[in-house]
Amino acid sequence: MSHVRVMLEYLHPWTNSAGFFVAAGEGWYRDAGLDVELSVVDPSRGDPLDYLSRHEATFAVFPTNRLLVRRERGQRLIGIASINHRAMETVQTAVTTGIRRPRDLEGRRIAFNPTPRGVAMVRHLVAADGGDPDRVITVDSGLRELGIDDILAGTADATFGNYWAWDVLFGSAPAEERLYWPVDEIGAPRFHSYLLGTQESTLDRNPRLVRAFLDATARGYLAAVESPDTALTAFERHIPYFPRGVLRRSLSLISGTWTHEGRWGDQRAELLGPYAEWLCANDVLADADVWREATTNEFLPERSRV
Repeated sequence: MSHVRVMLEYLHPWTNSAGFFVAAGEGWYRDAGLDVELSVVDPSRGDPLDYLSRHEATFAVFPTNRLLVRRERGQRLIGIASINHRAMETVQTAVTTGIRRPRDLEGRRIAFNPTPRGVAMVRHLVAADGGDPDRVITVDSGLRELGIDDILAGTADATFGNYWAWDVLFGSAPAEERLYWPVDEIGAPRFHSYLLGTQESTLDRNPRLVRAFLDATARGYLAAVESPDTALTAFERHIPYFPRGVLRRSLSLISGTWTHEGRWGDQRAELLGPYAEWLCANDVLADADVWREATTNEFLPERSRV
């Protein structure tokens, strides 16, 4: 058995990891000769790409933009499959704020982690709706994901970054008091939220392992699409502290982002290219073509289709 460590994308497992947990729970990794360890990061030691770059993980899940930035810096990390075919982020507010569209953020406080990419996205969304981004007031929430209850408590008037298939499902406020807009519906470029990747050296040294891992993972994600209850059962062993109803609702929403035209894993030029150009235009990247060397679909299984 080959030991494989996979760093998941957040501080705890959540529904976007369903395919990994289904593949593990059904024994498909084991059948492929893989002893797979699904791990989450210690933030004091960095993000999943840090673990990958230090060879402390075989595979990792990460945002597309972070991969492209690392690749441009010379790190030989590479995306080998897509996880999502949509952006997951939202702008969220409450009905009581009076905010009804992005341009209404003029003169209002929006809470988010003000990374260069985050600042650029908020400014873009406001400007795309005809607003003045210079009038938006940033509340630095750091790594905290503020939610609807924080808005109602007066911490901010809105948030950027909450996921429409996860974060917005939590909180005590009733549905009629909540408003949120997925960013790809209000002017953001389309992009893969998360990719799965590895070190280029792993592709060179052990392509058979990579193909076996992707084959089992694709099988897991496709099974989760076809049978959300299978994913729900797999999750309960790992995150029993989340309400079952929230997990079920999240799975029903997010599963639609895992495939494109019925196929799992393809990293698509029509999502990668324009997003890289947008990152370049907003000074996050210097080379808009870096995605071409930073991704490959060569190792995806042929059968990765619903």
